[in-house]
Amino acid sequence: MTDDRPLYGYADVASIGALLADATRARVLLSLADGRALPASVLAAEAGVAASTASEHLARLVDGGLLSVERSGRHRYYRLADARVGAAIEAVAALAPTRPVRSLRESTRAAALRRARSCYDHLAGRLGVAVTEALLDRGALIRTDGLSGIERADGDRLSAPVHAHPYELGPDAEPIFAALGVDLAATSDQRRPLLRFCVDWSEQRHHLSGALGAALLTRMESAGWVVRHRTRRALQLTDSGARTLDRILGVDLAVRADGRASG
Repeated sequence: MTDDRPLYGYADVASIGALLADATRARVLLSLADGRALPASVLAAEAGVAASTASEHLARLVDGGLLSVERSGRHRYYRLADARVGAAIEAVAALAPTRPVRSLRESTRAAALRRARSCYDHLAGRLGVAVTEALLDRGALIRTDGLSGIERADGDRLSAPVHAHPYELGPDAEPIFAALGVDLAATSDQRRPLLRFCVDWSEQRHHLSGALGAALLTRMESAGWVVRHRTRRALQLTDSGARTLDRILGVDLAVRADGRASG
């Protein structure tokens, strides 16, 4: 016999599940998973629905606490409510079955996401993992749990933030990040934690997040080392970015197929 009594005091997981269960809303959330704010018209195009239909779904996501909205002129811009929503989307993506690729265009997009993408406000994919590993190899980071490299440890959840991460700044952190154009002292003064790490959903290894990860991606974009599609999470490493990362970190344009930095 099914017990349908309400579970008072428990997290209402079902309400969030209902919001994620619709394909249109899921596409909207995935489109915003890089932390940017996008207008309703762009999100409607991303989801492949009419503007009126998108508005209904966006309203439900705002009411459910997954999105926030702000008005700029005649337009409303939507973004994920906070970083926890971005982490949840990444975690669900790791559990979800892969949608069949039905065209060369879709295959190219999927490969681009695996190669380099933004994870809320920091770098992910093979490039994000390779940069994190290179920071470790060059003494900008130190691993403190006795393990080597950036492999996930026992107990690390797949595609989720590493809550008790085993890293600290290394002896060469200041000159390495200065060479990359990141002000370590100014970044350390922010309220959010300086160092955080995630288990990358496509690589299943650690990548840098937190205030330092966000500052690094911001610098890479402003310097033109990576560029992004107007509405997609995928990032493309430019020639100047490839040369810079190779020179400072030894990360080749060709992040090796296994995700490890070469050089």
